[in-house]
Amino acid sequence: MRLATFNVQNMRLRRTPGAVSLDGARDRDSPLDDTGPATLLDSYDRALTAKVIAAANPDVIALQEVFDASTLDHFHDTELRTSGVAPYPFRYCLPGNDGRGLDVAMLCRIEPVAVTSHAGLRAGDLGLATPQGMDPAQPIFRRDCLEVAFRGLTVFNCHFKAPYPDPVITRTVRHFEAVALRALIEQRFRDPATAHWIITGDLNAPRSKARPADSPVRPPFSVDLMARRPSGDRWTYHDPHSGRYGQPDVMLASPALASACPDAIPEVVRTGMGHEASRHRGARLPNVGQHRPHASDHALLVIDLPGF
Repeated sequence: MRLATFNVQNMRLRRTPGAVSLDGARDRDSPLDDTGPATLLDSYDRALTAKVIAAANPDVIALQEVFDASTLDHFHDTELRTSGVAPYPFRYCLPGNDGRGLDVAMLCRIEPVAVTSHAGLRAGDLGLATPQGMDPAQPIFRRDCLEVAFRGLTVFNCHFKAPYPDPVITRTVRHFEAVALRALIEQRFRDPATAHWIITGDLNAPRSKARPADSPVRPPFSVDLMARRPSGDRWTYHDPHSGRYGQPDVMLASPALASACPDAIPEVVRTGMGHEASRHRGARLPNVGQHRPHASDHALLVIDLPGF
């Protein structure tokens, strides 16, 4: 299996009288990205998003920040298919908990044996105590944890709570998401260390000297496949406002999966990121601009898992 993960930055299908279009890769949190002229770049952004995926050509790709199933289908049918890739007949984007409707999604050429949303999961469902200040009736995952089981491998696609507006409160939320994800895996498999599973997605872990909020699913519970890359070449995200680089995107494999694929190293595809992400000295796709057009503010990760 060739597996990828990609945060596509606010992809939403818009319907207006006589037209449909996709929002571009922009957060609308600055005048630069929330003006009339900014909309003129939306179609260029999404063509670049499709070209990044097409070049990576994964069998299965976990996506984050997709608005709904209609958005996913429209992107597949109008952007991906015109990029020349083989179709993804199995597509999933189930309703999650994000107030803006930004969900996790999967595009698959391999038919899953089961697809499970955990958007409705609560602490009591896993026998967990709710952290102080959190409502026990509130769903644990702020977006979703989409579990997609294939024959021989289960993929958990997650997008944890972002570290704002309050970094202390959001860290507690993110940590509990990680606790719940680990408990979910421990319930799913009799011996998680010997089962074949992988966590992909955007865990929103900010750079910090403190123990990361997602530590419950980090080593030794899993093997961080990104650690197989050189330490200075693991970044997957660039914030244009602060200039900060980070690595929120993950591929955390079970010990058994990592052992079965000892030579598997994730490739970080930065060809669709804006030139403002100047740490990337390699090639970029045509039409990529200084800030926009761009495919996303995240890179795509892709890995080959022989035998799966």
